[in-house]
Amino acid sequence: MSTFAAQAISTRRLDLLPLRVEHAGEMAGVLSDPALHAFIGGAPDTPQALRSRYRRMTAGSPDPAASWLNWVISLREEACLTGTVQATIRHSGHGSHAEIAWVTGTPWQGRGIATEAARGLVGWLSRQPVRTVIAHIHPDHQASAAVATAAGLTPTDEWHEGEIRWHRSIR
Repeated sequence: MSTFAAQAISTRRLDLLPLRVEHAGEMAGVLSDPALHAFIGGAPDTPQALRSRYRRMTAGSPDPAASWLNWVISLREEACLTGTVQATIRHSGHGSHAEIAWVTGTPWQGRGIATEAARGLVGWLSRQPVRTVIAHIHPDHQASAAVATAAGLTPTDEWHEGEIRWHRSIR
């Protein structure tokens, strides 16, 4: 079984940096808009709560068959963090698959940042021993559907907890 570790990924405008607990302060501001929770529920975390969450995330999955990989998105031109991308890679007898997700802070939306980050992540995953990439997207979240499409995923007829399963085969 392979264990995966997040590595820095660079795209034309972005650096995807492996998540660190120290990112929590700046990321609490990036993720502070309650509108970001319209499709996923909940409310923005305080810096302290986000720090605790990042500690758990960076400690890794308690399931030995899963690897948690998390990155913050840094916009080089503005020298600031703008969001996150993540992949949970699960190992099975049929090979590994990655479930991915992304979020971009409200002030940076509509600038192609989520699309560029998701493409960068899927490109990196395609160089790993991963067979498929999956995302779960709320049927009314048109912006996330556009990001998934740009990253080469297509919707399926499968549903998971009220969201449509999107899929891309790598191998």
